[in-house]
Amino acid sequence: MPKAFSAARRELPVLALVALGGGAGAVLRQLLVLAVPVQPGAFPWTTLAVNTGGALLLGALAALATEARPRLRALRPLLGTGLLGGFTTFSGLAGDAYARLAAGAPPAAAGYLLLSLAGGVLAAHVGWSGARRLAALVGAARRGGRPAAGREPEAEAE
Repeated sequence: MPKAFSAARRELPVLALVALGGGAGAVLRQLLVLAVPVQPGAFPWTTLAVNTGGALLLGALAALATEARPRLRALRPLLGTGLLGGFTTFSGLAGDAYARLAAGAPPAAAGYLLLSLAGGVLAAHVGWSGARRLAALVGAARRGGRPAAGREPEAEAE
């Protein structure tokens, strides 16, 4: 048996989590598309919202998982690659941009691509920063307001 198949076999539980999350994410995205349809030729707000919202949540998940939370690390395949991977849609973004090009509106296509990219990166940053701040606040509250070991309390502004 080739090594790739052997490795995939060992990862079957993880692959099952990715598949479960991906199916759920794709269904959630389709429900949103049905609830907020975009008319042909109109700006694809739904796809933009799905992708930036997914980026925000993925940024938060990544931050929490890197803050040494083993339980969240185990959920990354389910929630990150699976749910949020199935929810967000690069193919939808590409199709929406191409539709603008085909309609003879290259500036609209370029603007949409730029807005999607910048919005996604900004949303991921906000998700990451917000989750880290929230984790620090929750941790401090659990420690009775004391800073985490190895961290100095922040100086108060006068």
